[in-house]
Amino acid sequence: MKLETKHCGITDLGRSREVNEDCFAADPKLNLYVVCDGMGGHAAGEIASEIATNIFHSVIEKEQDLIKRYISGEDDVNKLDLLNMMAFAANCASSEVHADSVRNSERSGMGTTLVAVLLARTEAFILNVGDSRVYMLRDGSLEQLTTDHTVFNELVRSRKLPLEQAEKLEFSNAITRAIGTYEYTEPETLIVDLLEGDRFLLCSDGLSHYFEEDAKMLGELLAVRDLDRATQLMIDAANEAGGGDNITAIAVSVSEDVRRDEERARTLSLKREHLAKMTLFQQLNEREILRVLQVTEVSSFKDNQSIIEEGKEGDSLFVLLEGRASVKRGGSEIAQLVPGDHFGEMALVRGEPRSASVVSKGSSELMVIRRAEFFEILRQEHQLAVKLLWQFLGVLSNRFAETSQELGEAKEGVEVEDTTWQIFDLEGEDQS
Repeated sequence: MKLETKHCGITDLGRSREVNEDCFAADPKLNLYVVCDGMGGHAAGEIASEIATNIFHSVIEKEQDLIKRYISGEDDVNKLDLLNMMAFAANCASSEVHADSVRNSERSGMGTTLVAVLLARTEAFILNVGDSRVYMLRDGSLEQLTTDHTVFNELVRSRKLPLEQAEKLEFSNAITRAIGTYEYTEPETLIVDLLEGDRFLLCSDGLSHYFEEDAKMLGELLAVRDLDRATQLMIDAANEAGGGDNITAIAVSVSEDVRRDEERARTLSLKREHLAKMTLFQQLNEREILRVLQVTEVSSFKDNQSIIEEGKEGDSLFVLLEGRASVKRGGSEIAQLVPGDHFGEMALVRGEPRSASVVSKGSSELMVIRRAEFFEILRQEHQLAVKLLWQFLGVLSNRFAETSQELGEAKEGVEVEDTTWQIFDLEGEDQS
């Protein structure tokens, strides 16, 4: 995929504020885009957002060699390295904003949100702290990629309050994570595979607030062909709806004038579709599905090539995307697999010998999730970890139930065929 980008960034005072506490940075050379929305009295929010934007950008800029090595495909740099780089930059920004607030008592307690998108190779690396947002527009469908760090969302995600009660809380929109309120912060990160024609929107809540009930309209505005006009239309719409806060938006388009790789697009769609249908992942929301997808890879197999071998320890879950496969135990075929079927999920949580072999029948493509990357998700995303482990319990319960039923049926079969009475010459006696 040839990565070519265009962008437009605009920040606006809005109709109710005297100071613009938003700040943004757009660096097309790095393909890095940042939006911050400051908070704090006496223009402290303006200072916080400016410090955070500048520090975050400068830290990434100093690490541009790492980005270049990743883009060139060097083996010693991987996706996690870039996410860690962005998280480090966010914490450097938080440390500097916090230090400034300590040095200047009139700025005590100041802080800022931060969202950032880094485009590298064929992925978008996304980071967010607070309630500024990143959206993605693909094939006319708009999707929010970030989760607001607010009291409302934290209570709903942790299931401490039902949705109806959380909505009635007086401070439900209060931010629970920010840059600078503490020396260190806890950013959320995500990786999304890119396709030609994708568009991204980074914005402060002064924009997103007015489209809470009409995401379709936001998608239509972002889809306007002229990117500068699209961005201005979104700013104007927020002002016309009230302009109650500062309004900032960066729109970024990806390789719009390059022909799309349809084969790659189809593979990405299949990965998402099959993953969402699996029992293990059925309870995940869209962002969580994307979080799991970022640790997947696609492997190709030739006719009669072994995928896993009976008796050998495994560490991966497989999902069949294309082709067919044969499951064998003791050399005999016991099942055939078709696209959408999966196997090896228990290898994600424990190392034990495979109970059967799987061989490709003809050419096939499989999605692979490895234990090490899966555990990394569990360590970083506690809410997601609870969902996944709960689903694992369900899978195990179903397995035990099936095994118990099979054992019961086997026992009945043995009882029917029992000929012990004949061995002991008990013919004619009561056999009950």
